[in-house]
Amino acid sequence: MRLCELREKEVINLCTCKRLGCVEDLVFDLCDGCIQALVVPEHTKFCGIFGSDCEFVIPFDCIKKIGEDFIMVEISEEKCLKGCK
Repeated sequence: MRLCELREKEVINLCTCKRLGCVEDLVFDLCDGCIQALVVPEHTKFCGIFGSDCEFVIPFDCIKKIGEDFIMVEISEEKCLKGCK
């Protein structure tokens, strides 16, 4: 699967049944070339402004299923939320 295909899938937290958004980026381990995490921006901005720059950094082992339209994860949103100012 390519990054452009992942970016089209919506990420859903199975713990809260909440839609988190779509994948924006990936975190790689440079030593072994494996994906460590998915990065999903938190949608708190209005028209791209007036909001935080928070993002969910979801560890790869928290992914439960990648389907045709959705990526299902089990995370504690508070622990995965990064970059809030």
